[in-house]
Parts: sequence; structure tokens; C-alpha cells
Amino acid sequence: MTKKLLFLCFLFVVASFHSIAQKKQLRTQIKQVIAHKKADVGVSVYGIESKDTITVNGNKHYPMQSVFKFHIAMAVLNQVDKGTLSLSQKIHIKKSELLPNTWSPIRDAHPNGNVDLPLSEIIKYTVAQSDNNGCDILMRLIGGPKPINDYIHSLGVKDVAIQANEEEMHKEWDVQFLNWSTPKAVTELLTTFYTKKVLSKTSFNFLWKTMVETSTGTNRLKGQLPKGTIVGHKTGTSDTNKQGVTSAINDVGIVKLPNGKHYAIAVFVCNTRENEATNDKIISDISKLVWDYFINNSK
Repeated sequence: MTKKLLFLCFLFVVASFHSIAQKKQLRTQIKQVIAHKKADVGVSVYGIESKDTITVNGNKHYPMQSVFKFHIAMAVLNQVDKGTLSLSQKIHIKKSELLPNTWSPIRDAHPNGNVDLPLSEIIKYTVAQSDNNGCDILMRLIGGPKPINDYIHSLGVKDVAIQANEEEMHKEWDVQFLNWSTPKAVTELLTTFYTKKVLSKTSFNFLWKTMVETSTGTNRLKGQLPKGTIVGHKTGTSDTNKQGVTSAINDVGIVKLPNGKHYAIAVFVCNTRENEATNDKIISDISKLVWDYFINNSK
């Protein structure tokens, strides 16, 4: 073996040990963020180009809440790609479908219902604004939870279950736990969506743009990132019960780095007794740590 080859091997070993040390440090920092919080927190991170993987409670089951609207959008767009549906087709929305006492910008814009909206607009309402009535309209359109669940599983993402719609979750507290995922499964799905061309280019571009334009959860994954950072994400937020427990404060997405590379990240804050600001900060603190890790390792 030549001296040059030996030197290159030495550099490779040093770089590998440095990477392991950096990952260990990041995991320790994340654990420090959540150590004294009255919440169960799960984290998964995957470097889309670098293949870096960091998890904390990454294989635990967490209620998704509105995170599952990303899964629904993918399943609907799969039907668009098959020709069963069209983004331009009009969907008639009856007043009876615009349920009260739930988050619904569609209802606010069209309080009397009986309106025809293009499918593309309903998806935008559902993903970018997290409209609960829009969510259930989409679910009914493609046959309920099972086709969505089956489609996600067909992509090889198994540690996820979708069994209820928003109306059902609002009626009974425990129903929300039927729609669960592991943090790791979410980053797997995000990476599959972004890299494996499971949707047509048109459908991919439409959903990615919609996720980037998401208006909810600005203090979560995006909260401490540099202004202008591109983040395509989906939030999830539950109610708080009489015991002061909030079952889910979530944010998942794909972050674009200054060097053009990306990472997928999922942060689930479950069964928390912290206030809204603290829950959001748990996510933004973890997001900033992950950002710094990738920035420092891209030099």
C-alpha cells in the first residue's frame, strides 16, 4: 500500500469518527431539549443526499393529527396520476359537509356551502391551511381511510396507520390515536415522496409548492431557521383535554440547505402538559440543532 493510499485511508477513518461524534452530540443535544419537559417527544432526521440518520424515540407510535393530510394528499394525487381524478375537476361541497366547531377556512370562505371548488383548491386548503372539512371531503372522494392506508403501505412505509377522519377524531378523544405513525416512518415517506418519483412531475411540483406555502406552524420547524429557508412541511395539532393534556403538537417536512441539499425531519410532541409556546419551542429548538448539524457538516 502506498503512502498516499495510507494517508487517504487515515483521512477517511478520521472523518468517519468525526461524523459519529457529531451525530452523538446532536442526539445528546436533542435529549437535553426534551429532558425536563412534561411531554413525550419523538424525532427522526434523514439526510436525503448524505444519508445521515438521527433518531430519538424514532420507532415509537405517535398520533399524527393533521400530519396525515400529507398522506391523504399523496393518495389523492396518485389517483390524479392514474386518471381517476383531475386537479381541475370541480367538487361540489354541500353545506352539510362544512361542519361547525372545527378548523375550516373553506367554511369561513363559503359559509352557505353549495359551492363547486376545483380539486386542486381543496388540496391546498387541506394541506397548506390544514382545513379539517377539506380533509374529510378528500377522504370521502377516494373511499375513506383504507385506500389511503393501503397506498402508503404500498410505498414500503409500514409503520403508519390511518383509520379515522377528522369528524370522527373530534367526536371522541381516543380516536385520534388510531391515526399514528413512527417519526422514522414519516421521514421515510417524505424521502420517498421527494426522491423516488412515486408521483408524476406535475403532481409532485403541485404538492411540494403547496407544502412550502403552508401557513400553519410558523413557530415550529421554521421558527429559528434563517429567514427565507425553504421548508415544505405539514403540521398537526390536537385539542387539550380537561386534564390539561395536549395529545399532539407536530411538524414534519423537508428542509433545503444553502448548498442545495436537503433533509427530512419529523418532530412529534405527544401527551404534553406544556403550554403552546413551549411545545412550539421544543420543535423549533430541535429543528435549529438539526440545521446547525447539517450546516457544520456541509463545509
